[in-house]
Amino acid sequence: MKLSASKIKTILEILKDRYPYVKTQLEHETPFQLLIATIMSAQCTDRQVNKVSKKLFEKYPDPGALAMAPLDKIKKIIYSTGFYNNKAKNIKACATALLGEYKGVVPEDISKLIKLPGVGRKTANVVLSAAFGHQTIVVDTHVLRIAGRLGLTQGLDPVKVEYELMEIIPETAWSDLSLQFIYFGREICDAKKPLCEVCPLFEICQAKGKV
Repeated sequence: MKLSASKIKTILEILKDRYPYVKTQLEHETPFQLLIATIMSAQCTDRQVNKVSKKLFEKYPDPGALAMAPLDKIKKIIYSTGFYNNKAKNIKACATALLGEYKGVVPEDISKLIKLPGVGRKTANVVLSAAFGHQTIVVDTHVLRIAGRLGLTQGLDPVKVEYELMEIIPETAWSDLSLQFIYFGREICDAKKPLCEVCPLFEICQAKGKV
């Protein structure tokens, strides 16, 4: 059952009231650094990525430096983020592609971003939103879970969920909503043990009593 426009508006208002100021927790100084940090963030906490990013960018601050970095050195630095072999290859290849295709400048275009090694729609949307100020919907595990529980979307395909949300959420709220869902997922709507008894969205939630 699809939610009414009034219920969707209520969800947006409650989340906006609870989390009025939201931003990515990945620390960065440039779009390039955010791009690389987001690649590293897969299956890893933002806190750990920030620790690793600081070391990585002190040594290799830009695409030129990172493209020339020995792969083993990159692996050693990012080891604690998990899946380091694949991430290191993608990071180096991404920096190399940026140099070859875009003169070291991160493109402000999703069709170009997703062609870079290690970059999918989620990573591209993070960069477009946080680095360039575009309105995007970033579908991570929190967004996927909460949008489904609330009845905003159906299914588990991140790309389909992204487009479903784009159809029913005002564009001016896209970027904030993605982050508000992430904050909300960490604070209340946990995957295994959601705090339904204190949830401000409980009466609207389509999954109440089923989680």
